[in-house]
Amino acid sequence: MSDTAETETLDIPEMDADAWADFVEAQGWTDGLPTVVPSEAAVARMMDGARGDNEPFAAITPRQLIPTLQSLAANAVMAGCRPAYFPVVLAALRGVLVADYNLHGSLATTHSCAPMVMVNGPLRQALNINCGTNCFGQGWRANAAIGRALQLVLNNVGGAKPAIMDRSTFGSPAKYTFCFGENEEESPFAPYHVRQGFRAEESVVTVMSAEPNHNLNDHGSTTGQGLLTTFAGAIASPAANTIYAKGPYFIILGPEHAATLARDNWTVEQIQQFLYDTACVPLSQVSVENRRIYEEAGHFPENDAYKVAPTPEDIHVAVAGGAGKHSAWIPSFGGTAAISIRVKPPAAG
Repeated sequence: MSDTAETETLDIPEMDADAWADFVEAQGWTDGLPTVVPSEAAVARMMDGARGDNEPFAAITPRQLIPTLQSLAANAVMAGCRPAYFPVVLAALRGVLVADYNLHGSLATTHSCAPMVMVNGPLRQALNINCGTNCFGQGWRANAAIGRALQLVLNNVGGAKPAIMDRSTFGSPAKYTFCFGENEEESPFAPYHVRQGFRAEESVVTVMSAEPNHNLNDHGSTTGQGLLTTFAGAIASPAANTIYAKGPYFIILGPEHAATLARDNWTVEQIQQFLYDTACVPLSQVSVENRRIYEEAGHFPENDAYKVAPTPEDIHVAVAGGAGKHSAWIPSFGGTAAISIRVKPPAAG
């Protein structure tokens, strides 16, 4: 569980499920849900799922410990991962350890952000990662366990303990797990990872420090421009961290909305530009006190409105979910970046 320079394993006596739950709660090693006992055999099987991944990890904030593969595997076991999930967990961890992700800031903030994990490529299907109906919800082991494993690593190895290092005012359900796959099969656009420069046959994890998904409901609009006008109105929020225009956000298009946009010949680049130009917070909706704060930070209104993204390219577009005229807006923490990491497949046995 927790990583130390002196100890790789802990000798824990056998105990039943209730005793184990009480034990990990007393140690502060749990997210509040039951965990799987990380026996030596289970940890060894988990590590076997990452054979060939020998690249060292950076230190995990705030404790600044360099994790061992064994400690990461123990947390993946506790989260309920299958060994095949482990390379995805490791890629997600490498993503949040990239400096531009700003892991320390996103853990120490009072904001409700959590690591969003989106998976692209063939591993989505191989691991049964839900990309369609209810992809942000319950019912899929891979989604739940992968996102949860990353959270447990940040808690148990990194030391981001709730109410101690993690100072979030409210937190959010995304702090348990926030993992889904892009619905590449129903997307009319090139897969997200391909647009980021990866090959279609590669599996890629994208992470961002994010709020949970915000629903974008539009059952009335029958044109792409109508849909984007609705989306822009929802995104133009004076109370979201995106008002600072310092970080990215995601638009996750439901397949039905994506089909309408593609039918009307909207490209991803045109969607980004429209939202950049249109999803702006009117000056009249920003308090005088906040205007002063924004000006001191160098953020000024344009045409009596505040931009909510630094550039059109900071508006990330993907397709996920199932049937229904809904899409989703995923605002970021602000001081973060969307980081994409290739999943290293296990070496051949």
